[in-house]
Amino acid sequence: MAKAKKTARGRKQDRARIAGGEAYEVRYEAKKTRKSAASVKKAVKKVGNNRRRVEKRLGA
Repeated sequence: MAKAKKTARGRKQDRARIAGGEAYEVRYEAKKTRKSAASVKKAVKKVGNNRRRVEKRLGA
């Protein structure tokens, strides 16, 4: 079976989301917004995994 080609649209959609279960994504967002990893996880739980909404919630 051939490997599916990753489209630009797919990458863009992936970057618009934060995977709360992935430690590296939580760390990146915490460093970017100067908040704790726990506060990033809480924000993801509260408003969903949309990066814009999480950043708005964190006050970035």
